[in-house]
Amino acid sequence: MNKLWSICTADDLRIGDMGASGWLRSGAVIWVTGPVGTEPRPVPIEGVVKVGDRLQIHGSANDFFAQATLTRRAGDACEYYEVDLQVHYYGQEPAEYGVRVAYDLPASAESGAAPTWLVPGSFYGENRLEHCHVRYPRYVPEGGDLAQMESPWWSFRADRAAVPAVFGWSGGLCAALATDETSPLGISGVGFSGAASEKAGVWLDFPYREEPLVYVGFGRQEPPDCPLYRWHPGRDVRLTYRLYAAAGAPHAYDAFVRELYALDKPRNPLRPWMGLAQAAELTAHGLHHWHYRAGILNETMAFDREFSGSRGLGDRPNMHVSWVSGIPYAHALLTYGRSAGRADYVEAALAVIDKIASGIAPCGTFWGEWRGERGWTCGWTPNRQWLQARTLAEATLFMIRAVAAERQLGQEHPAWDAAVRSNLDFAAAHQREDGNLGSYYHCETGEVVEWEGAGGILWIAALVEGAMLLDDPRLEACAQKAGEYYSRFVEQELIYGAPEDVHLSPTSEDGYNAVIAYVLLYEADRSDRWLGLARRAAEWTVTFRWTYNLKWPEHTLLQVYDFRSRGADLASPSNQHLHNYGLVCAPEMLRLWQYTGDAYYLERTRDHVACFLQMIARVDGDFNAQKGMVAERFYNTNCFQIKGMVLTLSHAWCIGLILYASQAVAPWAGEMGLDP
Repeated sequence: MNKLWSICTADDLRIGDMGASGWLRSGAVIWVTGPVGTEPRPVPIEGVVKVGDRLQIHGSANDFFAQATLTRRAGDACEYYEVDLQVHYYGQEPAEYGVRVAYDLPASAESGAAPTWLVPGSFYGENRLEHCHVRYPRYVPEGGDLAQMESPWWSFRADRAAVPAVFGWSGGLCAALATDETSPLGISGVGFSGAASEKAGVWLDFPYREEPLVYVGFGRQEPPDCPLYRWHPGRDVRLTYRLYAAAGAPHAYDAFVRELYALDKPRNPLRPWMGLAQAAELTAHGLHHWHYRAGILNETMAFDREFSGSRGLGDRPNMHVSWVSGIPYAHALLTYGRSAGRADYVEAALAVIDKIASGIAPCGTFWGEWRGERGWTCGWTPNRQWLQARTLAEATLFMIRAVAAERQLGQEHPAWDAAVRSNLDFAAAHQREDGNLGSYYHCETGEVVEWEGAGGILWIAALVEGAMLLDDPRLEACAQKAGEYYSRFVEQELIYGAPEDVHLSPTSEDGYNAVIAYVLLYEADRSDRWLGLARRAAEWTVTFRWTYNLKWPEHTLLQVYDFRSRGADLASPSNQHLHNYGLVCAPEMLRLWQYTGDAYYLERTRDHVACFLQMIARVDGDFNAQKGMVAERFYNTNCFQIKGMVLTLSHAWCIGLILYASQAVAPWAGEMGLDP
């Protein structure tokens, strides 16, 4: 555990960790912020009182008196400082200002090395590779091009963060500030700066500031949004935040995220609407009744059937082989149909899997997507002739699982077997000497056209399970080799490349794939190395997972339905909305808990499952949807839509993952405290 200590003089506060080589420093109790374009003004430290583990600092300037009391806490996961901040406005006239709490990071020990950052869920490292095909905020220490959303500093609303915190690494130190989503001044904010010629630092804003621009989704930006609080003479406000410092290992964030989760958990209760069995029954109905059409699972179906029926809008008669539709969800419908005695569900699921098994591209893999007007295509990849590794690997993995489940019932499907073999042989044949399985392939030649990223990491799981299904040790050897190659992404705390639509971007889906891959590698040979990587992947994954319940704007749908966000995941820094794709790795997360005895994995998985036992339409008209429908997007901040809104489209993958997880985690219902 980290051991914090502090040093404070009349003008300088330093917070350190015995294992770190630098200090987190501040020369002001607070900074007073104003309109866009104005510089924050300090309220410097003027006095210090220290009693035991408690430190009190105060100062007065710029019409404000501020006093901060820092109390050292020894939590279960780490030490941190809890800070109680009292702010008094003694100006003679009402005025509008904000309050900022800011700390400087130590200079990097390596010449030219830039700091790195984490805002859980929405900012990872530089956040976007320079040649990424999508546009969203990127950290560039040299300045960058603001028109391309590049900047050396960023400030965000706290409700963009799964944990309202900001982490920075520099000079051998990892430091973090955390607060609540809201304060008496409104929605809080987090920020950081690491310009090449200036001190690096992290801060909290009360109320938030979104600078130097506002990211609103779809690659679009708007001008800065910097609300201020109206102070009246004599006004006193109490603010709270937490402060953390540790030796600057890349994984140092985990201890503080665990601690913040433990603090948030009792204040943010879960409220699932139903048990697992009811969720499975409803989603099986929704997937079959609304999405199944003539051998495919339509990717989307509109809530509003009149709108779609009369104008042809909302329904998408296309089917990816995996990811946003396809085999995983047909497999879930098939297993449910078999156990529930629903011949109609079984027939539909078999038709979907048969169709996908027959759609083998010239290169030997599955195609990416069936389009109603064109037939088989490559999907949403950057090039119309490219197939994406993750989509193919996930389709293969769940085809393997479908084959295995059917064999246990005495059912054989030769076309499925042939499709599995063709895809696994392709992956093994195209593996690079260092273990890389590639990210994109040419659909005709099979050439690997892009090696960068971790898009191929899920092939590991398909190869492991395929080796068992086909009794082919060669495939497991490929998986082991790939496990070594992709370990660098986990160890560097930056996994990227999973979804087709955001190219080389870090996403929650990258974490899910890494968890599945390394848990299965561990199960294959019980190597401590694979177990350690599975743990690291899981801990990175849950940085996308909400520890608290958002405060929804009054009268919005999510406020009216009292949707509890604890346990929801942010999709990615590019796609900032809540989603349920983490259900895909729920069984592996629970097995990881059993292998390690670490209840954290159980609790974070329980939260995710419980969260998405909400907002499943129980009857036609429930939240304006049809029975069994599930929305893809729940809007948590000023991105894509208004906070508190829901995307009024039902998605096959959202329904299918609830159906899958409701069956897969049922054996653990008691341990999770969920109704069966």
